[in-house]
Amino acid sequence: MTRTDDLRSMSERWSAHNYHPLPVVISEASGAWVTDVDGRRYLDFLSAYSAMNFGHRHPRLLRVAHEQLDRVTLVSRAFDHETFGPFCRDLAQLCGKDMVLPMNTGAEAVETAIKAARKWGYRVKGVPRDEATIVVASDNFHGRTVTIVSFSTDESAREDYGPYTPGFRVVPYGDIAAMEQAIDDTTVAVLIEPVQGEAGVVVPPTGYLSGLRELCTRENVLLVADEIQSGLGRTGTTFAVEHEGVVPDVYILGKALGGGIVPLSAVVADEEVLGLFAPGTHGSTFGGNPLATAIGREVVAMLRTGELQERSRVLGEHLAQRLKELPADAVAEVRSIGLWAGVQLRPEAGRARQVSEAMQARGVLVKETHEWTVRIAPPLVIDQADLDHGLDALAETIEELRPRG
Repeated sequence: MTRTDDLRSMSERWSAHNYHPLPVVISEASGAWVTDVDGRRYLDFLSAYSAMNFGHRHPRLLRVAHEQLDRVTLVSRAFDHETFGPFCRDLAQLCGKDMVLPMNTGAEAVETAIKAARKWGYRVKGVPRDEATIVVASDNFHGRTVTIVSFSTDESAREDYGPYTPGFRVVPYGDIAAMEQAIDDTTVAVLIEPVQGEAGVVVPPTGYLSGLRELCTRENVLLVADEIQSGLGRTGTTFAVEHEGVVPDVYILGKALGGGIVPLSAVVADEEVLGLFAPGTHGSTFGGNPLATAIGREVVAMLRTGELQERSRVLGEHLAQRLKELPADAVAEVRSIGLWAGVQLRPEAGRARQVSEAMQARGVLVKETHEWTVRIAPPLVIDQADLDHGLDALAETIEELRPRG
């Protein structure tokens, strides 16, 4: 029995089976490459669902983390610490907003944004108490708390978790007319992913995001952009909404904000929204801790120059061109933006899990979503030779699985 087999057996025995991981056990990583416990190297084409935008163990982020580990890691929000204010300032300025409310996970940030939108609705818009509604899109993925799965359309995420939280309306993604019909005097926010990641990297039709901005402004509704996966350079811009020149009222950030080292998320908005929180109305012991904010501040510094965003844009164009060459009898659709793509298979070509497992055998790690789609999201620091190596493996895998007439 290999070390991999032994550790996987232990995981199967002692952990809840809420994930279906590929049969690989990683022990080391650097840049775009990881190494398993038996010494085999793999190209990381997933980036921990965009949490590793800057690659594994980026030297700038490691330096900051080590320095902070030698100083202080947690004081709770009962006290201030020296990295908190500078992080909030720098992130607010990156977003062009007034205030930051740091949390830990993406789901926590989404919950925070929901609370902020409802509070704004009652205190500013004048919605009657406990009647606030938020409009969301079908096939969304905003997290897995009970409130968030209450407005999911994925039954595997919802089943057996009721009763569900009220106050949400679901309309088709990409449909401005349906969104307009769903908004009324009780609506406080539209919560949207500028690109739907878990759904398979679904890019909205041109004009959708700008149309939402116009609609929300006209109807006095907050536009809340969940950029947890799409933000921080992934799509070739700092935020995906920039592709249509949109500035939302609220940004929700996470994943890559912690540099792939610690959990760090944030809600970023103007004082009209976040200024409504008073002491005791919301909080988190670990939210905005010294270690996370030190790393997060360095992440912001790395993004400020625009080099990583440009790299994502240029390599993303190459990625899109290569994916267009995949055989049409095996691939139904390719959706891509920046260094992010969803390759939707035809059923006769096999399931996405088969592709993921075959890719692993070729030394490249990807992951399926919703049975027929393979997600591709390499670190933004990947070089073109490695990107082509991964795409070659994908092309070989699909060629192997494609139907034969």
